[in-house]
Amino acid sequence: MALTYATIPLQVQGVSLNISTIHNLNSKPPTVFLHGFESCKEDLADIVVRPAFKQCGYLAFDAPGCGHSESERLSATDISFLIEQFHLIGHSMGGLTALLLAHRHPSRVLSFVDIKGNLAPEDCFLSRQIFLFPTNDPEAFLNAFIVRTATAKSYGSPLYASILRARVCAGAVRAIFESIMFMFGEENRGLSYLAWLGQAGVELAEIEDSGQFPMFSNPVEMYRRIGGFLKKL
Repeated sequence: MALTYATIPLQVQGVSLNISTIHNLNSKPPTVFLHGFESCKEDLADIVVRPAFKQCGYLAFDAPGCGHSESERLSATDISFLIEQFHLIGHSMGGLTALLLAHRHPSRVLSFVDIKGNLAPEDCFLSRQIFLFPTNDPEAFLNAFIVRTATAKSYGSPLYASILRARVCAGAVRAIFESIMFMFGEENRGLSYLAWLGQAGVELAEIEDSGQFPMFSNPVEMYRRIGGFLKKL
C-alpha cells in the first residue's frame, strides 16, 4: 500500500493550522513518528518499503512551522492523536515531545524508540544556541545557525544544514527551542546519562558512523535496530 498524503485543517488552542500528513495504515497499531527540529514527516517514511516493517502502519505529520504544515501563529501546539494505541518513534525535538506524550498516555504507547531525544542539558546543542548567539531577528539567527551547522565537524551536519531553509520557518525557531528505546550515534556515546538509562532497563542502540542524524548517516543500521526491537515485542 502506497503512502497517502493529506492536509488536515485543525483549530487547536485557538490557533488555525493546516497540518501536512502522510500515512499508510492497516488493522495493526501504526508507528507514529514525531520528527525533530530540522526534519519532516518523510524522514522515516522508508519504513513502508523495508521488509522488517511490512506489517506496520505509519503515521507522521509536519509540526507547525516545519515542512509543509502552516500555522497562523508559529508557536508550540499540542495535537491530540485519534488513534487508540500506537508504536512511537521520536527524533531530537520529536523525541522529547514523544517522551512527554508517553508519560501522559502510557497505556496508549505500545513501544517507544527515542532517537537522540535531548534528555539532559548537555545534549541540547541545537536549542542552547538561542542563548549562545542571541538575536531578536529570527531570519538573522536562522541564517547564522545554518552556517554554523554546515561547517560543524559532525556526521550529517552539512546535509542537515542544506535542508534547513526548506524545512523550517524562521519565526518558529525560538518557540521550538524554548519548549523543547534510546538511540544515539557513536559521536554521542559519551553522554553521561546513558549508563543510568541502561541500568533502568532501557535498551540502548548505538548506531555506528553517525551522530545526531542516524537517518542520514547510517539508515540501514538504524532501521535494522528498530526492526529488531519491534520484533521482540
